Order: sequence, then structure tokens, then C-alpha cells
Amino acid sequence: MSTVQSVERAFTILEYVSAGASGVTEIAGQAQLPKSTVARLLATLESLGAIARVGDSSEYRLGPRLAELVGPVDATVQLIAAVRPHLERLALQLGEGTGFAVPSGSTVQVASQVDGEHAVQVRDYSGEMFPAHVGAPGVCMMAEWSDADLDRYLARPLAGYTEHTVVHPQQIRERIALVRRDGSCWAHEEFALGISTVAAVVRGPKGRALGSLYAHGPTYRFPGQGDADWIAEQIRRTAQQVFAPPADGGWH
Repeated sequence: MSTVQSVERAFTILEYVSAGASGVTEIAGQAQLPKSTVARLLATLESLGAIARVGDSSEYRLGPRLAELVGPVDATVQLIAAVRPHLERLALQLGEGTGFAVPSGSTVQVASQVDGEHAVQVRDYSGEMFPAHVGAPGVCMMAEWSDADLDRYLARPLAGYTEHTVVHPQQIRERIALVRRDGSCWAHEEFALGISTVAAVVRGPKGRALGSLYAHGPTYRFPGQGDADWIAEQIRRTAQQVFAPPADGGWH
């Protein structure tokens, strides 16, 4: 019975890590488990590669072993291949970093990232998962959810990555309404201090939302004065071009 309980607790910890809980104290509080128990389970999961430390800190993220167990997904590989050239062109155009994130339940996963000519030192987040409400790419995907899915997500406690992360349910609903109206979303220092991000949804040939294309840069220069609307338009236009039909109106 204790072995089953340990497995259940390990999965609970993985769920909280994937949702943004990152340290022993935070995870123990949310899971309502003793810190000593959480610490032992975290150490075991880390040794197995199921989770990994964020740099030299005491915070955790999902690890590479989980992706290895799932194995390569052809559809995702093909999607990244289709988006990548657009990310590279956008990075050249803006001079800032660009990326593409895909939905994974109530989280988003960074599938590809490109550095711009003037990109700041932002680590490569490729493969990592983050709660949907944290940052522009996830908020754009939340705008695609049904009312029922949104209600379920907003009914639970929401973690903040910085003091600027929007965690109030009503404020999140207002942001989603703006995304549905404007087709893009700006987030300033919500995921990381000093970084601003703008995103838009990439849709497949049949109109289904496949992920969020985004650009990020240091808040002191991104966006520049009067540039926010222009940059958002470039993001929306690039996202629309990924699966746009050829100029002759047909697919080849």
C-alpha cells in the first residue's frame, strides 16, 4: 500500500511542477505533504531524469526523461519544421528572439526558439512547459478554450512567476477577451523580470489553433515607443503566413 501511495504522490508532484510550482516549500504547500516527503520524492524524480533543477537554483522543471519515454511525435516535428523558417525571418526583422509554443493540456510547451541579432541572454526554454496563464503564448491559447475549460482552470490557485504575472481570474478573462478581439497579446515582465513578450496563434489549413508564435525582448527597448501595434501586427501576419495557401490559391 505504501508503494502505491508513493507512486500517487510522485505523480502529484509532477503535476504541480508542470503547473509551475518550482520549490520544495511551494510544492509541499500545494500538495499538502510534509516537506521531508516532498524533498525525498524530488530527489528520486531528479535522479531518474523526470524533473531537473533550473540552473543552480533549488527550483525544478520537468526533465528530459519524460520526453524520451513519450518518444518523437511526427506531427509535432513536422509542425516545428513548418514554423521554424518564419521564426528565423521574424527574428531577423525584429532583431529580437522568437519562439513557438504548443498546447499541452493546461500548459504550453516551448517547441522551438530562435535568437535575434540583438537578443538578450535568455536561456533556451525549448521543451519546457509552463502554466497557460503565465505569459503571452499561453494566454493566446487560453483564448481558444471553451468556457467550461476556462472556468475549471481559473477555479484553482494560479502561480505567479513574477510580481507582474496576472493571476486574478477576472483580469485573465479580460485579457482573453482582448486576444479574441485583437488576435494578439502583450505580456510585460510576467514570465521573467525585464522581458516583454508578444504572441499570436498559428492556425492550420482548417483553422484549428496549433500553437502560439511569439517574440520577446528586454522591456526597456521592446516594444520601442510607438512600436507596440506595429510589432503585434508583424506577429499576427507571420502567424497567419505559416499555413497560408500559395498565391495562386491552391495547395501543392
